[in-house]
Amino acid sequence: MVHARQLFYTRLFNSEENCPSYLKIVSEHILKKCAGLPLAIIAISGLLANTERTEGPWKQVEDSIGRALERNPSVEGMMKILSLSYFELPAHLKSCLLCLSIFPEDSIIKKKVLIHRWIAERIIHTEAGYSTTHELGERCFNELINRSLIQPAMTDKFDRVKSCRLHDTILDFIISKSIEENFVTLVGVLSLTVGTQGKVRRLSLQAGKQKELIVPEGWVLSHVRSLDVFGESVKIPSIDKFRHLRFLDFEYCDQLENHHLENIGMLFQLRYLSLLGAKKVNKLPEQIGLLLCLQILNLRFTSVCELPASIVNLKRLVHLLVTQNVTLPCGISKLQALEKLRLFSVYSQSFNFLREFEQLQSLKVLALDFEDYNCANRVNVENVSKKAIIVASLKNLGNLLSLTVWDGPEFVRQSLCPMPLSLQKLEVLRSSVLHVPNWVGSLVNLQELRLDLVGVEQKDFYILGGLPVLRCLTLKIDVREIRNTSLTEEPEVKRVIVCGEVGFPCLRIFNYDSQHAVMNLTFAAGAMPKVDDLQIEFDPEETEFLGTSGDFDLGIENLPSLLKIRCVVHGYVDSSRVETAIREAANAHPNRPTQLGCNSKGS
Repeated sequence: MVHARQLFYTRLFNSEENCPSYLKIVSEHILKKCAGLPLAIIAISGLLANTERTEGPWKQVEDSIGRALERNPSVEGMMKILSLSYFELPAHLKSCLLCLSIFPEDSIIKKKVLIHRWIAERIIHTEAGYSTTHELGERCFNELINRSLIQPAMTDKFDRVKSCRLHDTILDFIISKSIEENFVTLVGVLSLTVGTQGKVRRLSLQAGKQKELIVPEGWVLSHVRSLDVFGESVKIPSIDKFRHLRFLDFEYCDQLENHHLENIGMLFQLRYLSLLGAKKVNKLPEQIGLLLCLQILNLRFTSVCELPASIVNLKRLVHLLVTQNVTLPCGISKLQALEKLRLFSVYSQSFNFLREFEQLQSLKVLALDFEDYNCANRVNVENVSKKAIIVASLKNLGNLLSLTVWDGPEFVRQSLCPMPLSLQKLEVLRSSVLHVPNWVGSLVNLQELRLDLVGVEQKDFYILGGLPVLRCLTLKIDVREIRNTSLTEEPEVKRVIVCGEVGFPCLRIFNYDSQHAVMNLTFAAGAMPKVDDLQIEFDPEETEFLGTSGDFDLGIENLPSLLKIRCVVHGYVDSSRVETAIREAANAHPNRPTQLGCNSKGS
């Protein structure tokens, strides 16, 4: 019971001492009725966290629980608690939660896909105070997290939740509610009996170990809003039965083939289509151009190499996700709603396509690949011309927020100036850049930056440190990429000292990977004043000749805001000594930063 009390009061007040005196008695009564069950405490505290902190509303919660858990601290009592939390939800949040009953047990559910589902099915609508429906979706997701109805699974570098999971008991509860309200129809779940269905609204096909899972005959499928397929033994139903489908997810559906998509043009209300990982699909039908409501099309990791010309008729398309070597048709300028386009090979596209590219003025997220996949049939002069067209186009994309560039060393070194000042995120990957390009210093709105470099010097840190709002910086140093530069030998490596005068006024996260280069970085007094998260990787054997002191002192103690550190030591020489030195430096730091792992990896 001690742990139960701690859990309850910590979730609501940070500690028992912070509980207001006028809520102390009612809190004790509620805690007693939870009978020490952690899930009950989590569910009730999630409900109370969204309830006015006065005695009246909290007393109503106490009375609503009744004495079920006192008499019977079992599944029945737990369902009483969950019912109370569920019925307190606004109508749209109930629907948002019930959508999670679509997924099999133990699923990791991506937040962005879940929000896309809510939007596609019009479960959520834009409200006053929200510039986009997606922002409202973020709020709904966070509210379900805060109420402890869903659990965070994975987070990004800024500790934002990117995916979630469901506790088994909560999944059982929302499945029962979904069936009761005919919200979702589940086929293939062993514990459920599939009866005669009238109007099916959402269909989730979940194959277990059965040989083949088939949608029962006689079901009315014309009103199905979403179709999800889980498992290789599901027989793909005929698409022409789903005339009012809005959300179609064939993600990693290995049995999906071209012929399954033949009648896709009949889905005139379809807003979301994902074929992610459906490797047997190598061609899209021309009918796809009839999906005039389609907003998101995901073709990543399929075998599709060319999009049909009709794709340019999708005037409402917002996200187009493809694999590098896909050829896109001319007429791309018609897609004026397009906000995200990734990842396409520049040199695989026609000149007409590239000339139209700058007309995509709504584009916010873009990923480009400069590797030549047809180098045997492509002359260098043609690639130079295509590169010049793309450079001119990028300069005119004034709403661009995120840019990723793959395999573009000359492009990055010479061409990217000026870039749209709107850029907030930039990734330059596998581009063999010798040092930080000067034009990077002009990106005054940049918040997140990753650069793959051959080397780094003091002047590079002055360029980076001058970025006024940079929050996250990742540098990967790899001298092996020297072969892709114009240099014939490795540049001289010099000690780089990061001190207060270098800048970095807003930097919070710094990742420095010198696994395949000398670790030439030292933090001096006042360095990176707001960095609280540090990750470093290096090889002591590569570093030793630089004259580093015997204990490999990196000056970690000079990072005043440090809260988390992760160090990966590569190679076999003295790795334990290096690990010990870094651990001791972290332990000696005034903030006692959390050590997320200090370990060695053989090179």
